[in-house]
Amino acid sequence: MSTDSKNMNTTTENGLPTILPDLSAHQTEGDVDRLRLIENGQVIPAVIHEDINDEDIILEINKLNLWYGNAQALYDITFEVPRGKVTSLIGPSGCGKSTMLRCVNRINDLIDSVRIEGDMIIDGDSIFAPGVDVIELRKRMGMVFQKPNPFPMSIYENVVYPLRIDGVRDRAELDEVCERSLRGAALWDEVKDRLRESGLSLSGGQQQRLCIARAIASDPEMLLLDEPCSALDPVATAKIEELIQDLSGDYSILIVTHNMQQASRLSDYTAFMYLGNLIEFGPTYKIFSKPETKETEDYVTGRFG
Repeated sequence: MSTDSKNMNTTTENGLPTILPDLSAHQTEGDVDRLRLIENGQVIPAVIHEDINDEDIILEINKLNLWYGNAQALYDITFEVPRGKVTSLIGPSGCGKSTMLRCVNRINDLIDSVRIEGDMIIDGDSIFAPGVDVIELRKRMGMVFQKPNPFPMSIYENVVYPLRIDGVRDRAELDEVCERSLRGAALWDEVKDRLRESGLSLSGGQQQRLCIARAIASDPEMLLLDEPCSALDPVATAKIEELIQDLSGDYSILIVTHNMQQASRLSDYTAFMYLGNLIEFGPTYKIFSKPETKETEDYVTGRFG
């Protein structure tokens, strides 16, 4: 079956052809609804802003698909993460943001039913290549979760734990890393006289900054933050946001957030996801002020989600 240049062919489950519009071009309000196509099981091409071509790239995500058993959670995700910038993943609950994030350090490997196709390349190295040492890979990524999870040990030992498991025993080196990391996490002045106290004795916001200090202690290439402020009060959230801004430049940060204002304040680039699909990716100021798809505009302006 022939089609004009604005259409492409796919097939339905019974083998009959289905003609879908070419969604690579800019859309207007009257054009086809991408979200409806996704809800009907179609995989659509994402809109990627050309600005990313001017960036130094640390992470390339190529046609990434993920299944939990028979249920597919990610569909042909392709985009690039710029080095030294903050990149936000936004979208409704259940859209695949955290699943996407946890692919980067292969935490999803711990789930028996997970199957992955596609690739992720960090600084030229495929994270899924045969023979990759997953433990070494995870040392290149600092991970911070939604709920602060300090270990049941002293503040000092929490911070230097990554070095301990690497076999570092030199006290001077451990002391130096502890202070540098706590300063980097904007926590040193608050805890420098309490280093032998339990990390669990800190407030929620302090615990989260302690977890960030632990994450940067091994000098990772990337920081992965999974809704790091969702369990915190507004004052603690403001401190974490200020810290993330301070850390950007020194680290490439990939953050999942459900908070639109937070994404617009913190990030340099933003990826909007829906039901496991990437809808649009580009500079944050464009995503929030001049998105190229109506679906992105509807989401960031609160019309749905």
